[in-house]
Amino acid sequence: MVATGRYRAILWIVLTINAVMFAVEIIAGLAAGSAALQADALDFFADAANYGISLFVLGMTLRWRASAALVKGASMGLFGLWVIGSVVWHALQGTVPAWGTMGLVGVAALLANGACLALLYAWRDGDANMRSVWICSRNDVVANLAVLAAALGVFGTGTGWPDIIVASIMAFLALQGAVTIIRHALSELRESGEAEPVPLLR
Repeated sequence: MVATGRYRAILWIVLTINAVMFAVEIIAGLAAGSAALQADALDFFADAANYGISLFVLGMTLRWRASAALVKGASMGLFGLWVIGSVVWHALQGTVPAWGTMGLVGVAALLANGACLALLYAWRDGDANMRSVWICSRNDVVANLAVLAAALGVFGTGTGWPDIIVASIMAFLALQGAVTIIRHALSELRESGEAEPVPLLR
């Protein structure tokens, strides 16, 4: 019970951090014309929603926790597909983002996600729901480092291609994380007796 109460409090903290950073990055991303920042902003939004779902199912049965993880995995997959569409649009438009804004906001996002990762470290090997929360935060830190690299790339090349490349990496991370979470969640649903193997067509 103590561990559950502590985890609940930490989820509230990381939810607040992600909600605030979503507002900061979506404004900065639109102002700077950065696909990577806009993608990272939506990632913060998705994470805040995921933490909210995790709080809702905390303490419930394995079936409910695994079902919530399944929803989160699907949302991460949709996020990845959205980023791919954004990458294509910015590539066609030839957008050159403001590298200074990218770098400044990227540092703030890295610090925020680093704090979330440290808070969630103790629960990285929990059930599918806890694992999905950890994977989201881990991917966010990697994405933030990539955004900073993109800012340097835009500064050095004077083109928007580094920004586009980073957004593509973020899409890959989202899709990869989604597959991992969905597989783990389906496995736990089978364990709980709520999901049956789909028979092979002959």
